[in-house]
Amino acid sequence: MSANSAADSSLQAWLEAFLAQRGGVAGSVHCLRGEQLELAAHVGLPPPVVEKTRQIPRGKGMAGLAWERDRVVSTCNLKTDTSGDVRPGAKAVDAGAALAIPVRAAQGGLRAVVGIAFAGEREMSEAEQAEFERAAQALPEV
Repeated sequence: MSANSAADSSLQAWLEAFLAQRGGVAGSVHCLRGEQLELAAHVGLPPPVVEKTRQIPRGKGMAGLAWERDRVVSTCNLKTDTSGDVRPGAKAVDAGAALAIPVRAAQGGLRAVVGIAFAGEREMSEAEQAEFERAAQALPEV
């Protein structure tokens, strides 16, 4: 097992626990590697979505926008979102509400984006989003 796959394995375990504790049905961890986000762990994503999200540039899709904006990006329903924040491929995920959460490095700046999606449609208050953001900061350093 390479160092990267060992790190990704720990991220996979963390993501599975994060989703289970918070009622998520799908999720992802994208780590900043060089000039793009790279998919390091995922749960519940259809194969075409996995392929399309292996590498994400700044500003593209919910994860890329969370990086660019340095704040949580949310939708109350992945399938019906018309904001332009949700890419067409993400609508293939069997989920409703979703968040893309920036995770910051200790020295500042982005180190990862955690995605979580829920079974149903729902609006999340700023307080709920802040709690998810706080919880995501526990993402292991890799």
